[in-house]
Amino acid sequence: MSPFPIQEMTLPVALSGTDVIGQAKTGTGKTLGFGLPLLERVVVPADVEAGRAKPEQLTNAPQALVVVPTRELCTQVTNDLLTAGKVRNVRVLAIYGGRAYEPQVEALQKGVDVIVGTPGRLLDLAGQKKLDLSHVKALVLDEADEMLDLGFLPDVEKIMNLLPAKRQTMLFSATMPGAVIGLARRYMTQPTHIRAVSEDGEGATVANIKQHVFRAHNMDKPELVSRILQAEGRGLAMIFCRTKRTAADIAEQLEKRGFASGAVHGDLGQGAREQALRAFRNGKVDVLVCTDVAARGIDVEGVTHVINYQTPEDEKTFLHRVGRTGRAGNKGIAVTLVDWDDIPRWQLINKALELDFHDPVETYSTSPHLYEQMNIPAGTKGILPRAERTRAGLKAEDLEDLGETGGRGGRGGRGAAPVATEERAPRTRTPRQRRRTRGGSEVADEVEAAAAPEAPAAEAVAADEPRRPRRRRTRLTAAAVAAVNEAGAPVAVAEAPVVEAAVVEAAVVEAAAPAVAEEATVVRPRRTRTRKAAAPVAEAAPVVEAPVVEAVAVEAPVAEEAPAKPKRTRTRKAAIAETPVAEAPVAAAPAAEAKAPARPRRVPTRKAAPTPIPDVVIDEAPVAPRRTRTRKVAAPAAEPQFQIAPPSEPVRTTRRFR
Repeated sequence: MSPFPIQEMTLPVALSGTDVIGQAKTGTGKTLGFGLPLLERVVVPADVEAGRAKPEQLTNAPQALVVVPTRELCTQVTNDLLTAGKVRNVRVLAIYGGRAYEPQVEALQKGVDVIVGTPGRLLDLAGQKKLDLSHVKALVLDEADEMLDLGFLPDVEKIMNLLPAKRQTMLFSATMPGAVIGLARRYMTQPTHIRAVSEDGEGATVANIKQHVFRAHNMDKPELVSRILQAEGRGLAMIFCRTKRTAADIAEQLEKRGFASGAVHGDLGQGAREQALRAFRNGKVDVLVCTDVAARGIDVEGVTHVINYQTPEDEKTFLHRVGRTGRAGNKGIAVTLVDWDDIPRWQLINKALELDFHDPVETYSTSPHLYEQMNIPAGTKGILPRAERTRAGLKAEDLEDLGETGGRGGRGGRGAAPVATEERAPRTRTPRQRRRTRGGSEVADEVEAAAAPEAPAAEAVAADEPRRPRRRRTRLTAAAVAAVNEAGAPVAVAEAPVVEAAVVEAAVVEAAAPAVAEEATVVRPRRTRTRKAAAPVAEAAPVVEAPVVEAVAVEAPVAEEAPAKPKRTRTRKAAIAETPVAEAPVAAAPAAEAKAPARPRRVPTRKAAPTPIPDVVIDEAPVAPRRTRTRKVAAPAAEPQFQIAPPSEPVRTTRRFR
């Protein structure tokens, strides 16, 4: 068994203590390329027993540190280092978020040789003085480009400032952007840049991976993926999505179609993510739908198909996704589904990686070339037959309680299984009773007395206890109260607001029925305007009666003997209705010739008839001459007509009524 090129070139340089920058394709053994030198630099009790180290060199503080960007990669690197250091009994601890602090702190207190962790949790424990980094001899930054993309550069710099200045620094990544080179120049001393090229040439992707690129419609992708998963010779499959929502949705759809699927994305708790990965490694789940959190460093044996459900953001993400298959010399198949909107992005990736899929072929779930290229049996549909559903599924894997922080629980977020909650016991305590008080005294007794139907009204009225607040106006009973006071029972109503108005009125009517009956007719309207009482003034008008009749019947020069000009007053509609001014000229027209001719009056009444009307002597009670406005009852069409005197006498007009 021969080492990979990156291992063969890195091990001699790293074992000598020189800083190293290692770059190689995914799946070519970079973990052991830096893992073996780390394990060799650690001093363990076996070295003291063999005489290779002194007892004072032993310490419980960590002597090597590996910083990784994701939790999944952290657990994988930890397992690889534990396997490699099993012979020397090297203590390796994984420190990452999503787990409880207490087990990690207890492990640190017992003693650790190598720590593998994510930047956030490392800084937390170091800030709490639980993690001592002053004895670290070697530092490794794995997948450094991903840490820079995720914004971990400030955290990585803080961690480096906590380390001793004299140390060995190694940096490994599949791609090496300019920011990683700048980080290396600041924190590394004369590093050796090792770029391993495999035997298959300079291509960015591994030659063992066969690429397929199809242009597919978004609504046909679930059906198309379901048929690709039924291809002959398919082992484990990983489906990569760009968003967490899409990953959860596709995992659910595939489960309904009969596939044993699991999901790994950021909305799941750490326990659910590790459960899905364990089930995937153990073979209980054969389809893992995930986001790019699982695209870095995940090494699962038996992955034959990788499907890019959505086009990746850039060429680096594409390389890491595709690198989950075809690892360690095995063969694999990579399928990329490109939507119409993602054609420009894919063409940039295709150009950067020098692939031969500039214009992907338009493909649907029923296209013949899909069946031919992917080796799908004829007649395959989008639902897995029941005879082939042999996997145990995700529920067969136990969900480990990690004591997670952050409130997400075991399977928080989208796609989480519902958590069974115990039913609450019925409430046994008596609910609080509210008591109504007024001035510090309770009014419950009065309320009960008022609500009791058998209590007589007289007792409720005469009760001398605190009263409850009124809820209606008592203006209608004010007159009744006055009547009862006059009848000699003043207390009966004055202190009776406990009962309602109807009860009060009933009690009062029994005590003084005649007085209340008289008063009720007057008090019924609550708000009375006194202007309507001006109507009786018409009966008192005879004061002006004599001058008006004499002036009209006897003398022509009315101007001298005319009474004083009456006060100009506005009368309401009620006064107009009682005065017969408008009706008199029309009714008594034949009797005008028999009596003395009266002085004509100019009355601008619009209700008058359109024909000329002779002078009329009014037999009814005379009305005081006043200027009345009758526009409210006037007909809108007729023009004002003037009374014309007989031709035997001269007519003299006056402007008195203008």
